[in-house]
Amino acid sequence: MSALLTAHCSLITALRILHICGYTWNIGGPPKVIFDHAEYQLRQGNEVTILTPISTGEELYPVPQGATIVTCRRHPLARFYAEFSPELYRWLRRHGNDFDLIHVHGIWHFAGIAPFLLYLKPAKAITLHGLLDPWAWQQGRWKKQFFSWLIQRRIVRQADLIHLISRDERTDLHRYLGYDHPRAIYVPNGMNTAKYQHLPKRGQFRQKHQLGERKMVLFLSRINAKKGLDLLLPAFKNLLAKHQEAVLVLAGPDDGFLTYVENFIAKSNLQASVLLVGMLTGEEKLAAFVDADAFALPSYSEGFSIAALEALTIGTPALLSDRVGFALELREYQAAHLSDLTVEAVEAGLHHLLSDAGYSQNLRENGQRLVHEKFDINVVAEQLLAAYRQAVQRRKTSETAS
Repeated sequence: MSALLTAHCSLITALRILHICGYTWNIGGPPKVIFDHAEYQLRQGNEVTILTPISTGEELYPVPQGATIVTCRRHPLARFYAEFSPELYRWLRRHGNDFDLIHVHGIWHFAGIAPFLLYLKPAKAITLHGLLDPWAWQQGRWKKQFFSWLIQRRIVRQADLIHLISRDERTDLHRYLGYDHPRAIYVPNGMNTAKYQHLPKRGQFRQKHQLGERKMVLFLSRINAKKGLDLLLPAFKNLLAKHQEAVLVLAGPDDGFLTYVENFIAKSNLQASVLLVGMLTGEEKLAAFVDADAFALPSYSEGFSIAALEALTIGTPALLSDRVGFALELREYQAAHLSDLTVEAVEAGLHHLLSDAGYSQNLRENGQRLVHEKFDINVVAEQLLAAYRQAVQRRKTSETAS
């Protein structure tokens, strides 16, 4: 049967693809994942539409040239049920069957279950984005258990394709369902390395923020409890005893944890050593990576960290936890300093990075080699697109047989 599917898939050329996700800057990594894959999908002659709930004041993530973006207003009840949008539901009811495949990014949100509630005909794919990770599962556990019992587990079972972005997610999915999903595939996140060939000159970010030659540690991600800031902040405070002129730059939008961060800075008198710069985009974000002596993300839970992958691509020596989504490859290539999730381990790792130029240079070179050899977007995007074709063909074959 698999050989027959492969033969049929060669007959499928252009697909009409719908991505559903909160496609704004403050969502984090998923919009960039969609952007990079959509660019590739468009180059291969497919049609791409992105459907996103949005609230007043949010800024859309850039849209790939040639793609269509559809925005629908979030309802006030989205505070209690993420991405709840009757407008999105109505749009899907009118237009959902115009596509060959609907790709839902994430679970636990209304936008992700709407295509299943409407019993739409297109094949349906789900990317978990790390949301079944044990740490993530414990956040709002009772609410997630209720929705799993009500509908979510049934939706995951019904999906024509489950896209796993890390190897650990296969274990997480088995734990959630109680068996191995027969249509789950592993395709990691990728990086379009061609876009990082011409980086800003070193010193631009430092000059703007008057940092001089201070040792600079960069955190660039959402200001969220899962990102390990409760470890990084006290670790950096202790680090100042050895690196008095060091500075910690915290870049990213508030995602519910900024008050904790601000209170820690105030109570510890770290105003001169910790710089909150908000969300960075475009050239300014690249300039921050270029100027950093170390990138730090001691995260408790990630699907597959785009920020970590971006640091490696640019060549910023990185301190990461083994929960960033590709720890196996990081160990294989010795591409980052993998830290235990303790204050002491994070402090020791940062000290190693800031004190040992040879160690940092090895991480820099190994990280860039890892990205080029394992995570090139053209390779991983073609793998996902091939899985799309198979899912669409399976759906068509099933409909014909019935």
